[in-house]
Amino acid sequence: MEAAGEEPPAVAKVLQFQRMVQHQLDRTVVWIKTRWSILAVFLLIYITRVILKQGFYVVTYGLGIYMLNLLINFLSPAIDPDSEDGPTLPTKETGEFRPFTRKLPEFKFWLSAIRAVVVATFMTFFEIFDLPVFWPILLAYFILLLVLTMKDRIKHMIKHKYIPFSFGKQTYGELTKVKAPGAGGGKGGKDDK
Repeated sequence: MEAAGEEPPAVAKVLQFQRMVQHQLDRTVVWIKTRWSILAVFLLIYITRVILKQGFYVVTYGLGIYMLNLLINFLSPAIDPDSEDGPTLPTKETGEFRPFTRKLPEFKFWLSAIRAVVVATFMTFFEIFDLPVFWPILLAYFILLLVLTMKDRIKHMIKHKYIPFSFGKQTYGELTKVKAPGAGGGKGGKDDK
């Protein structure tokens, strides 16, 4: 009989594999541009496969809706300013600064997107997922959903005065530069004559 704290060998192997995968994912956190480039390559492979197969439009539509959902969650604040619960976004310049926290962090956005593209690509290998459909209707409906949801998200951003992107570190220019006494000015150096 096994001890109370030990797992069966198969479960131990699965846990070891999960730890190894998580370790590799954790190493990629700092490589933002590389991760998104890999996603772009995977998307390009998927799109090329769909074009060459001339099918799998329902799978593509599902992938597009899922990616749109991820994008909306990425652009949304973790705590909705419309609700009265919890801290709100600052409404004045003099208010306390609260950084923008996302409902879906960038790394989880990327990870969910890459998983979705891999699953969608895998689905293109099975004819059962190639449902006959008139694809222009799916495309028009997707564009309609994209426009309506992005319009709503932009209105929300304008109403609550937040921008879900940061463009580098904020600097204060000349205010933070400290001049050391005796530095510069041409006085007191051995080269002054």
